[in-house]
Order: sequence, then C-alpha cells, then structure tokens
Amino acid sequence: MNNRRKVELEVLNITNSHMQAGAFALVLLEKDGTRQLPVIVGATEAQAIILELKGINPPRPLTHTLFASVLEALGAQLLRVLIYKMENGIYYAYLYLRAGDTIFRVDSRTSDAIVLALRMAAPILIYEDILETGHIRINDSGEEMQGEAGGYAKESRAHPLDKGHEPSLASLQTALEKAIEKENYEQAAVLRDKINQLTQAAK
Repeated sequence: MNNRRKVELEVLNITNSHMQAGAFALVLLEKDGTRQLPVIVGATEAQAIILELKGINPPRPLTHTLFASVLEALGAQLLRVLIYKMENGIYYAYLYLRAGDTIFRVDSRTSDAIVLALRMAAPILIYEDILETGHIRINDSGEEMQGEAGGYAKESRAHPLDKGHEPSLASLQTALEKAIEKENYEQAAVLRDKINQLTQAAK
C-alpha cells in the first residue's frame, strides 16, 4: 500500500524559459502553500495550457479538447492527475479515470495531463517528496531560496507572492528589478503580472 503523502497543485503561471530555447516554464503552486514547481513544456503544450487558462475555445478542437470530448462521450470521468515520479529532470504523470464502476490509470506526459485536468476541472496532485525535491521558494526580494543537499531554506512567511499577503507596488517593483538582474525571467514574469493586476485594480 502506498502511504506517500499527496499535495494538490494549481497552475500559477506560464512564461518563456530562459533555460531552454523554444520552451516554456509552467509554474505550479502548492495549494494553500508557498512552494512552486517549475516544469519545462513545449510550445504546443504551452499554447494549449494558455488557451485553457484564458477560457478560449479555438474554432477547431485541439488534441486535448478532442480527447476530453471522447472521454465524456464514453461516460468516462477524469478523477485526478498525479505527478508520481521525477527522473533526470523529467516529471511523469498518471491520469486516473472512472467509467462506471471501473477505475483506470493511464500514463501521460505531465504537460498533457495538466492541460487535460484544466479542461475537465480535475485536481492536480503530486507526491510530497517529489515536490520537496523539485520546488523553489521565493523570499521577500523575489529571489529563489535553495539550501544544501537538495533541500530548500525556510523563508519569511510574508513575501511578494504569498496568497493572502497584499504587497506594495514598490516592493514588487524592487523584486522585479532583482529578478531581471539575475536573469530569472520566469519569476520576473510572475512579478510583472502581479504588478499589472495591482495597477489595474487601483484605476
């Protein structure tokens, strides 16, 4: 019996990756937590995820849309997505499906599993030990906090990207400048989005 603890994730952002040309960094956030998990995805998968996040339906169904429609036509339900392994920097995922009284487990690329979860409103889960190994934390200056031996250092409970903590525009701008200076463009994009949200809300 597998007693490994599972943690639910949600999609935080998706940006161009400065580590791999032509790729994108999908950032997953621990639900009700602060750990972020960056996952590198291809351009096609990134486009599909962005369309789902924005609620845009293309004129003709994309592959994941077609697959979701087939599942629904067959009476199958996507119960959840589980990221179950990380090996050589690659994450592996399962789809858990139910059709009638039968539960199916299907192996999937993580990017495909996530876009399907977004499409079918299913939770995205990950084993706690995998999240702890691969996650990043952001401190008050918008910098990644990484400790020794693959662990991550503790951080202040209140930082610019904490849910429930309303940062000032000045602190976000400072964090953005530092992120750009360090060429941490994924984090810079997250901070820039937050700045834009606050600026729009103040109008």
